[in-house]
Amino acid sequence: MDIEFLGGAGEIGRSAVLVTGDDGTLLLDFGMSTDNPPRLPLDCDPDAVVVSHGHLDHAGAVPALLSGEARPPVHWTPPTRELATTLARDTLKLHGGSYRCPFTETDVARLTQVSRTHGYREPFEAAGFEVTLYNAGHIPGSAHVIVDEAGRSPASSRTQSGDNGGTRLLYTGDFHVDEREPSAGTSDHDGPYGQRLVAGSTARPEADLVICESTYSDVSHDPRAEVERRFAESVRTTLWEGGAVVVPAFAIGRTQELLLVCAEYDIPCYVDGMGKGVTRMLRRHPEFVRDPEALKRATSHARFVTGRDGQRKRIAEQNAAIVTTSGMLSGGPAMTYIPEIRRNPTNKIAMTGYQVEGTPGRELLDTGSAEIDRRVLPVAARVESYDFSAHTDRGGLFEFLANYEDTPILVNHGDRCEAFAAELREEDYEASAPELGETIRAPSSTRARR
Repeated sequence: MDIEFLGGAGEIGRSAVLVTGDDGTLLLDFGMSTDNPPRLPLDCDPDAVVVSHGHLDHAGAVPALLSGEARPPVHWTPPTRELATTLARDTLKLHGGSYRCPFTETDVARLTQVSRTHGYREPFEAAGFEVTLYNAGHIPGSAHVIVDEAGRSPASSRTQSGDNGGTRLLYTGDFHVDEREPSAGTSDHDGPYGQRLVAGSTARPEADLVICESTYSDVSHDPRAEVERRFAESVRTTLWEGGAVVVPAFAIGRTQELLLVCAEYDIPCYVDGMGKGVTRMLRRHPEFVRDPEALKRATSHARFVTGRDGQRKRIAEQNAAIVTTSGMLSGGPAMTYIPEIRRNPTNKIAMTGYQVEGTPGRELLDTGSAEIDRRVLPVAARVESYDFSAHTDRGGLFEFLANYEDTPILVNHGDRCEAFAAELREEDYEASAPELGETIRAPSSTRARR
């Protein structure tokens, strides 16, 4: 088994890993970066594709694989299929007809022809490999991906003898694990010790080689219950003072998480942007969320914005939280609401996710100004930031990798991959950080000797 890193090596964005075996080539993810114009992975022509989850940096460029004569099957969970299609249509809306868009409407339509959906722990064949998806706890439908060259049953234990020697690769994708212990002062009433939308990853499938994400390898997240309480208290205070709170949020995962929090703390809220359709879609896949009834209540609690007849301007004058795209202020309805509330210091903008360097969201946090209608304008409204990340942190990474102490680890999807690999080596792991375009020869299986 050869593994070539076509993207996501030493960077966050455009994840793509090509796995080559005796019988074919299997592509794991094919994303695009958030740059303008977006950057794509290196070119490839796979026999089959597996997509770990429906975020732009992992699924955003998949339709481009169908722009030629090839029609490789694309394997994913049902929510990932729908999320990836939604993202593709949104990309066409933003960049359609531009050289920046790597695919056409025809390519997006072809996704329906090649799509193959699978549930968790249901092995399937792709490009000569046996593949199994496990819940990664990141967003609904997100998956760890096992690629088994030997085709051995994923239920086998590490100690089973008689292995035929094929390599078994674990590609973590993006993942999240629940907090192991409740934070001080919490109780069962405070909800889960992790995300409300999806349960954290508990799968630790055996593997001969692990490709592990490292997004937050140098960060320790505050306990989620504590973050929720700070957010809710701040929003309630602003509403009590007569202000409005704009909550920029990523449409996929983050919007629904914030709606669940608003419902739990009885915060009046609106939802706007792409997150509306994603929320409705996820209601159709209850098996991929932690608490379908809670999501149903949160959907009923929120008021969905139509955007007609000046509705957004009227909403901005109300005492409510407005959960809306885009999460980094790079477009979307958020840039309609912020001009309406920016002059009043009673109002608030509550950022809920990481802001990439160079984005309007990052500029707002750093300078107190935002680019609005191509003009940089000061924002008098208070600006706050809350860590609702759906990635596991440094402690979660070590907790996960503790199950693979004797397994080679390839670190990717981070801006400090080599540094984290070095830290793992200090803890006696066999770890390295491949470079973009590098090909790694996977070790032969040693499971028969364990």
